[in-house]
This record gives sequence, structure tokens and C-alpha cells, in this order.
Amino acid sequence: MNTATALSFALPIMMAIAAFGSALGLGKTVSAAMEAIGRQPEAAPKIQIAMVIGAAFIEALTIYALLTVFIFQGRVA
Repeated sequence: MNTATALSFALPIMMAIAAFGSALGLGKTVSAAMEAIGRQPEAAPKIQIAMVIGAAFIEALTIYALLTVFIFQGRVA
């Protein structure tokens, strides 16, 4: 098995793992934020801001993984 074949198999798996991890992280983040807002409704704006910033960082990591896949995909062709 040469490098191009190995990358052809590994890249979709890598992206799937990154997307799955991102989905788990976002689900936990939003779930915890909703529970916190339910317990302390007066703190909702601060909790929401923190949740959105955290979600943006999680999504940024997924976008980095996607960019890495695109970069290595150029080596396959």
C-alpha cells in the first residue's frame, strides 16, 4: 500500500472522527448551558455569551480538521 492509497482511506475517517467529536462537544456545551439557564434564568445573557464563544472554538477545531483533509487530499491526486 502506497502513501496515496493510505491517505485515501485515512482522510474520510479522520474527518468523520473530527465531526463526531465536534458534535459531542457541541451537544455537551449546549446541554450544560441550557441546564445552567434553567437553574439561574437571570444569568442567561452571560451564560449564552460563554456558550457561543465555546461553540465557536469547537467549530474552529472542526474547520481546522477539514482544512487539513483538503491539504492532504492535494497530495493524493
